[in-house]
Amino acid sequence: MQDSNPTKDEAIRYHKKYCGKIEIATKAPIKDIHDLSLAYTPGVGAVAKEIAEHPEQDRTLTNKGNTIAIITNGTAVLGLGNIGPRAAIPVMEGKSVLFKEKADVDAYPLMIDETDPQKLVSIVKALAPSFSGINLEDIAAPECFEVEETLKQELDIPVFHDDQHGAAIIILAGLINALTITQRAPETVRVVINGGGAAGLATAHLLLYFGIKNITVVDKQGILHKNTDGMNSYQKEIAEKTNPERTGTLQDALQNTDVFIGLSKGNLLTRDMVQTMSSDPIIFALANPIPEIMPEEAQKANARIIATGRSDYPNQLNNALVFPGLFHGLLKAPHIKTVTRETMVQIAKSLAHLVKDLSPQNIVPSLLDTRVVPTITNAIINSHHHETP
Repeated sequence: MQDSNPTKDEAIRYHKKYCGKIEIATKAPIKDIHDLSLAYTPGVGAVAKEIAEHPEQDRTLTNKGNTIAIITNGTAVLGLGNIGPRAAIPVMEGKSVLFKEKADVDAYPLMIDETDPQKLVSIVKALAPSFSGINLEDIAAPECFEVEETLKQELDIPVFHDDQHGAAIIILAGLINALTITQRAPETVRVVINGGGAAGLATAHLLLYFGIKNITVVDKQGILHKNTDGMNSYQKEIAEKTNPERTGTLQDALQNTDVFIGLSKGNLLTRDMVQTMSSDPIIFALANPIPEIMPEEAQKANARIIATGRSDYPNQLNNALVFPGLFHGLLKAPHIKTVTRETMVQIAKSLAHLVKDLSPQNIVPSLLDTRVVPTITNAIINSHHHETP
């Protein structure tokens, strides 16, 4: 284990020292009264009139072309659940830091005190003229699906729910390399996804698109199948495409399977459960901050490959590897409005291929790898070029 796990007191002291992690800085110099007259009145009036006459110039005459919004209502923050918009601020500030440090994208964290999906959509639409993209974060399922779908239809800028698709992309990237190491094929590998929320359902859809056929999704009700009670419409959709026959609990689902993908809560997977899986099992225990099983326990159960969402263990499968580069690519190519599943697969493949010294402890690039952002940017642009007739 790597020595990078801060204590609660250290984390609080760090944030108190800086009073948060972000600030606004100017890039246009104001050294004299002439500079001031250009940056503000009267000069800025001419710029405002120009944009009024030619609205598309707002991307080049203002910072809008490099600006996105990070939108949350705090209803599903990390593995902490519904902690509300104010408690979500430090998490969204952290994402803003990653956008700027990794991809030079200016991302404004906006906490919105609204849980009704249609009202939330209306608020985001009203804010949208200030931004060139919307990154949705930590909005609870199933409301998050409605919010994203509606905004994609009604806005002319990219809308991306990172908890769904960012998670799915990095999971697929890690799984591509894990399958290579364990000599398994997508067509025959048996996968269990624990968590029928935003990340779990998006991951299931992307793995199906990639070509993985044997997938079982488990949620609070147990194994999701077409006759499971209490499913929402999005769970019913995935139940029609996966698991034609199994019923029961997570323990039942894991019998003789190859891959566990945890997108749920901490400490739900036991050593005994891992030992019922096939030989050389792949364990992606991605609940944060406490994984479904600690890597030390998974190792004792003879797991061949173990990944978490944390930075203090090898194989960090965290959507932070995806979202800075993804929006960097979208801002560089403003004609691209939608990230398709084909594009997501190409991003995942590109990230997997960055790993040159492949091993059970090294299946994805590091968050500090400077190749990640340009690799994702190129994958977005190239994939869109190939999809366009």
